[in-house]
Amino acid sequence: MTKKAAASSGSEGIADASAAKRNSKKPKYSRFTQQELPACKPILTPGWVITTFIAIGIFFIPVGLASLSASQRVVEVVDQYDTDCIPENLREDKLGYIQSATTNKTCIRTLTVPKLMKSPIFVYYQLDNFYQNHRRYVKSRSDKQLRYTRSQNDTKTCEPEGVTSDRAPIVPCGLIAWSLFNDTYGFSAKNKVLEVSKKDIAWKSDQNNKFGSDVYPKNFQSGGLIGGAKLNESKPLSEQEDLIVWMRTAAPPTFRKLYGRIDVDLDAGEVVTVVIENNYNTYSFGGKKRLVLSTTSWIGGKNDFLGIAYLTVGALCLFLAIGFIIVYLLRPRPLGDPSFLSWNRNPAGLMN
Repeated sequence: MTKKAAASSGSEGIADASAAKRNSKKPKYSRFTQQELPACKPILTPGWVITTFIAIGIFFIPVGLASLSASQRVVEVVDQYDTDCIPENLREDKLGYIQSATTNKTCIRTLTVPKLMKSPIFVYYQLDNFYQNHRRYVKSRSDKQLRYTRSQNDTKTCEPEGVTSDRAPIVPCGLIAWSLFNDTYGFSAKNKVLEVSKKDIAWKSDQNNKFGSDVYPKNFQSGGLIGGAKLNESKPLSEQEDLIVWMRTAAPPTFRKLYGRIDVDLDAGEVVTVVIENNYNTYSFGGKKRLVLSTTSWIGGKNDFLGIAYLTVGALCLFLAIGFIIVYLLRPRPLGDPSFLSWNRNPAGLMN
């Protein structure tokens, strides 16, 4: 073979190798693809475990005590009135009483303030055994209709409260709006009326983003099947805060919703007279109604669960830390001792 032929053959071999390398599916070598990057491999020594449990206990227990103390400072007055607000001679037929248009629904209750209640005092209504999270109930609404005036006819998801008998759209449509809570409360103390403010009781995000400022109620509660409260047709939905609060559906069957706010202090032992219009039908499904007056603290309303949860976890961590310390002192062993491996502790059993 001549030198020229050998050179040509060598160049062809290099070209073939380069082409093969380009066409190869083998990934390019890197420390990342080969998993050769340095990694942190923490070893849970007894000292680290015990220190971690102690730190969690030291942090959680004071937080739990502070949360529980804040919850205990909240003053609450709760009054269940669903049965007491029915005349005794009609309590055998509660459903007939609430559905009748001739019965007197006015009820007067007196509440005694146990401790000083500093303003603002929040007024809630509480419903029991009301499943707002039922699939059909939750789906029976039209978010487009609530937000945009051009979508008033978008009622296909609102059955069975989508349109009237003459096929006119109901605004707002759906079972959620149709079942709007309609009990009313009037408060007085020391022969003075306590004004209940309904301003800023709904989430601002709901008012600004979910309910249109140019969408007005239309054909609402005007059919043969009347549900709950009526709406002011001269006010846009974004200003009807009772509706906005109600349409943020609750997950559990027992829930509270904000009715309003009293902006005066109530002294300890003060008697508050409440005039209730007992209109809302909870008797057909065995529900209960409660009126709640409550102050708030830095963690919100009265709820002992958060404080108890912190205390429980903190105490459990301290208990485990003490237990590990005792075990470590009484029966220490070298870290990573292979003699504790199961196949080293019972080699004869593995051979059988």
